[in-house]
Amino acid sequence: MDNKNFENVFNDYKNQADAPPQPEADPYQEQIVAVRKNDDGDIIAFKTETGRELDYVMALSEAKEGKLAHVDVFHKYGRDIIRSEPDGVKENNLDNLDTF
Repeated sequence: MDNKNFENVFNDYKNQADAPPQPEADPYQEQIVAVRKNDDGDIIAFKTETGRELDYVMALSEAKEGKLAHVDVFHKYGRDIIRSEPDGVKENNLDNLDTF
């Protein structure tokens, strides 16, 4: 594959961010509205819009099952991690949510 093809493939990938917005969350998915952090600033728990409080492992499991809206699970540091869907809006990033 020549350099131009690499460039085209990357540009196509990058332009996916310009795609139309995804539909609203599935009504059966709960949205995370607040987080709890430890003294180091790590998120250790989540609160949903219905008031449920989930420890990190419970939230990770529910995120993998598609039960939580607007979060992704990815593998980093040798383990699965929960993060906000990258949408360019800093206010709804997990780190920026209210704490409980």
